[in-house]
Amino acid sequence: MNGSANLTARLDAGPVICAEGFLFELERRGYLSAGEFVPEVALEFPEALRALHTDYQRAGSDIVEAFTYNGHREKMRVIGKEDLLEPLNRAALQIAREVAGARPGDLMAGNISNTNIWDPADATRQDEVRGMFTEMVGWAVEEGANLIIGETFYYAGEALAALEVAKSSGLPVVLTIAPMAMNEMADGIGIVETCQQLEQAGADVVGMNCFRGPDTMLPWLHKIREAVSCHVGALPIPYRTTPEEPTFFNLTDNQARVPSPHGRTFPTALDPLYANRYEIGAFASNAHQLGVSYLGVCCGASPMLVRQAAEAVGRVTQASRFSENMRNHFMYGDNERLPEHITALGDRA
Repeated sequence: MNGSANLTARLDAGPVICAEGFLFELERRGYLSAGEFVPEVALEFPEALRALHTDYQRAGSDIVEAFTYNGHREKMRVIGKEDLLEPLNRAALQIAREVAGARPGDLMAGNISNTNIWDPADATRQDEVRGMFTEMVGWAVEEGANLIIGETFYYAGEALAALEVAKSSGLPVVLTIAPMAMNEMADGIGIVETCQQLEQAGADVVGMNCFRGPDTMLPWLHKIREAVSCHVGALPIPYRTTPEEPTFFNLTDNQARVPSPHGRTFPTALDPLYANRYEIGAFASNAHQLGVSYLGVCCGASPMLVRQAAEAVGRVTQASRFSENMRNHFMYGDNERLPEHITALGDRA
């Protein structure tokens, strides 16, 4: 079964899980710099990247997505390391291929994403972006990708350009957008309209990822699901965004006793605004009930949250062996061996 048929057949049969969120989790583990967010870990600490892929895989991710987010030519120019561009991409793709190959049936995805230089009024810039996508997709094909994921696009035009390049590979394409707080794409195109255009241009999966948490992504998923016929994807951030603060870029934390030195919670002081595992599980369940079949978690993800999302839609994962079991907790359990005078402390603890 080829990659396209495999992806489509699996989505037709039930939910497919895809873990994202490599930037935040690897920064939290001490392998890259917040703010700069460049995936040099693929070259510098390949064992750390391999371990995270494996942890996500054990948690239920069916797709091993190569960590090439921000691994495009312009970002490498910004940090003065353009010479590392191809080695970085190939290393990330090879690690993802290795991990995917270790579990029969898993898919490996190449990745392209927002370049942060797209300009709706500058055709030269647009051609430059297409060139960056072309080389990254080419490397992904050469390294054995089963599909291409285009993600975190906040310009409709850039999302469509990414889709055009990705489709030229002959592989299936997942294309997810990340609208900012203005509740439309940055070039003025509607969120739902953009997903419709992406479907019409040949995307196998359209939807949303990143920027928005469960409460501000789910209402848009309702609208997208009603407006398109293809499969829909949803990968929120695990933070408590609200209608007043719909993305994590400007979330406030009025109780912070020590504010971040750069004056905002994003990206290093979001911890108190984290959604709990049950909220992520509820989001996955609710999205699935809407007919969303491609599910995951983006920036802020951890293997535990990926597992929670997978279990919420009926999956049993390798990591489910270690899912919550409170009955043996020394104060809050009901195991007959637990002393009553200890469990009685629970309400006073």
